[in-house]
Amino acid sequence: MRSFDVPRAQWLIARLFLGFRKPKKDILGMEIAGEVESVGSDVTKFKVGDRVFASTFWEGLGSYAQYKCIPEDGMLGIIPENMSYGEVVPVLGGGVTAIKVLKKANIQPGQKVLIYGASGNVGTYAVQISKHFGAEVHGVCSTTNVELVRSLGADFVIDRKKENFADSGEKYDIVFDAVDKMESSQRKVSLNETGVYLNVNKDTGSMGKSHENIEYLVFVEELLRAGKLKSVIDKTYPFEKIPEAHTYVETGRKRGCVVVTVDH
Repeated sequence: MRSFDVPRAQWLIARLFLGFRKPKKDILGMEIAGEVESVGSDVTKFKVGDRVFASTFWEGLGSYAQYKCIPEDGMLGIIPENMSYGEVVPVLGGGVTAIKVLKKANIQPGQKVLIYGASGNVGTYAVQISKHFGAEVHGVCSTTNVELVRSLGADFVIDRKKENFADSGEKYDIVFDAVDKMESSQRKVSLNETGVYLNVNKDTGSMGKSHENIEYLVFVEELLRAGKLKSVIDKTYPFEKIPEAHTYVETGRKRGCVVVTVDH
C-alpha cells in the first residue's frame, strides 16, 4: 500500500528536491505498508511475516515498488491487528505530522483549537488528536465534508463556502493551518492574546528518523491500537494508475488520503 498527500508548497522547492528535467530519484513515494519478506542477520525488532508500515523519505524514497529495504532503526512500526494496510499507510504522512505540529503549541485540555483544512489528510488526524488532548475543536472545511469532520469528533464545524470563520469574533488558543491556505488577516483576528499559530509546512520540520520522530510514531501507534485514531480514505487506485491518483490529489478536492495498492 502507498499513500501521499500534497499540501501547497512552492513549485521551485519541489523541483529542487525532486528534480527539474527528470526525478532525482528513479522511484518516488514516501510511505509504505506491507509484510516483511526477509530480515538481516542482526535484526531483532522485526521478523518475517510482520505487518509493518514505514516512511521511506530518508531512505531514498522508493515506496512506489513491490519491495523496499528499510533499516531496523528507521521510521518503521508494527501495524495494529485492527487495521488494514490501506488504513494504516497514511498515518506517517498525516498522523505523525499532525501530532508533531500540535505538540509545538503544548496543547492543553479545555483549550479552543481551530483546524483549518480539517478534511485533509493532516487535518483529519489533527481533529482527532486535538480531541484526544481534551481540546474544544473547531474545524473548517468545504460543504461536502462538514459531516465527515463532525464524525471525527469536532465540536463545531464551519463551512468555509458559507461563512468566513474570522468574522465570528471567536478567539482561539491554537490555530492550525493544516493546508497552508489561510490568509494572514484571518489568523490575526482569530488568535487570543497568548494564542499560537501553526502551519503544516512551516512547523513540520524534518520527518526523518530522529529520536523525537520515533517517539511521535510510537504515540500514534498507541492511539491506533486503542481505536482512538482512524484514517479517512477518499479513493484507492491500483499501482498502474498512479498518474491518475496524483492528478486527483492535485485537484484539491481530496478528503483524507488517497491510497495506491501494489500487487505482490
